[in-house]
Amino acid sequence: MAEVKLTAESRTEFGKGAARRIRRESKVPGVIYGHGAEPKHIVVEGHALMMALKTPNVLLRLDIDGKGELAIPKEVQRDPLKGFLIHADFLAVKRGEKVTVEVPVHTEGALAPGGNLLEYILNALPVEAEATHIPEGFTVSVEGLEAGHTVRAGDIGLPRGVSLAVEDDAAVLQVVAAQAEEPVEEAEEEEEAAEAPAEEGEAPASEG
Repeated sequence: MAEVKLTAESRTEFGKGAARRIRRESKVPGVIYGHGAEPKHIVVEGHALMMALKTPNVLLRLDIDGKGELAIPKEVQRDPLKGFLIHADFLAVKRGEKVTVEVPVHTEGALAPGGNLLEYILNALPVEAEATHIPEGFTVSVEGLEAGHTVRAGDIGLPRGVSLAVEDDAAVLQVVAAQAEEPVEEAEEEEEAAEAPAEEGEAPASEG
């Protein structure tokens, strides 16, 4: 598990105006909570935090006004258009403490021939792990899997000390059969039939 050190400072100004000033300084307002303590409002350097968040469930060693604190990111808000960080919530943790997190699921290998599709039921697997030893991801082999096959949570190998936070039979991945395409000629015939006049085949009306 990756551990990243970030420098932070206590935040004493609040409100939209204060938040905008913080972001103009390329920093991000945030809150640390956990262990029944009062939430701590902090400010973190924006670029450093964004780089740290590239690793899922990264362990952060926050240096807040000279005092160290371990935390993991719990919720991050981004600008919907530009993608920059707006706000971050952190969960304070301790070594040896168990936490429930969602770990990304990745796949490797190719499905059995036939053009079938792999559907993700869960993009991330909920697990319970020691706060300083959270897996960065789980890799599942889908080599040769055929339509109708389902990979369940209990099928995924977990590192020592990590346990599922969902039922063993919870579906994670599913191989879906490819839908047969309608032959082009048949489709064209149906289109022509639909465009044919309704009177076709009927006797022409007599004149006069």
